[in-house]
Amino acid sequence: MNDEAELRKLKWRCRRGMRELDQLLERWLDTSWRQSSEADRATFLRLLDSEDDRLWKWFLGHETAPDADLQALVERIRNLPHA
Repeated sequence: MNDEAELRKLKWRCRRGMRELDQLLERWLDTSWRQSSEADRATFLRLLDSEDDRLWKWFLGHETAPDADLQALVERIRNLPHA
């Protein structure tokens, strides 16, 4: 799959039904996906497989993600500058 088709598909997966989550996930996709390592990309895909309520608790800091890689990505996404 070419990069643009993959990005369109991922952007669709970032749509969660909660605008705040959509914005967080899409911001990372737009600013970081292209230059990310395969490991970071795999972690982002695992993040997208998580349930919305769990994601929301992680991003708000009410819970910690179940593994260090997910938690580190959540923190990096939270710390991205707002557009």
